[in-house]
Amino acid sequence: MPAIPAAYRWLADLHPLPRMMREGLALLDTAEVPGPASNPAILQWAAELGGDIARAYRADSTAWCGLFVALVAQRAGKPVPPAPLWALNWARFGTGVAQPMLGDVLVFHRSGGGHVGFCVAQDEAAYHVLGGNQGDRVSIARIARHRLYAARRPDYRITPSTVRAYAVAEGGALCTNEA
Repeated sequence: MPAIPAAYRWLADLHPLPRMMREGLALLDTAEVPGPASNPAILQWAAELGGDIARAYRADSTAWCGLFVALVAQRAGKPVPPAPLWALNWARFGTGVAQPMLGDVLVFHRSGGGHVGFCVAQDEAAYHVLGGNQGDRVSIARIARHRLYAARRPDYRITPSTVRAYAVAEGGALCTNEA
């Protein structure tokens, strides 16, 4: 597994970590290739998902937050909503919740569309989100609370004991563009 950023190393001590979090953290630091080329690993995610996604997704210059979340959900055995490349479609995933907790899918408004990722923690102003296409890579970024469109909990047979809200100190700049 790639190194977890220092501010989030406490995640490595959580057991059992929700499976979608484990799958997502395993992809940390996967990054786009600058310019006209594409990272073959990101293109392989689309091929692994298959069907319309494989046909539609051709370059990592295309927004890929929904692709990342779809891959993680599928690898974790969770259903993927229709047209998952459109971030706002993740508002139909799982069950809606008022209080986001570790591993929940968070859907955000952004200029030109939406953004989707997984809740890691929260501070007074922001959610800390594990997501793809955050600074052109898989990372944990702070996203302003007021941008939240939907919080969705995966349907668990047995909810892991680590699924709860984690408060952390504010740190780092707010992410304002996940395109």
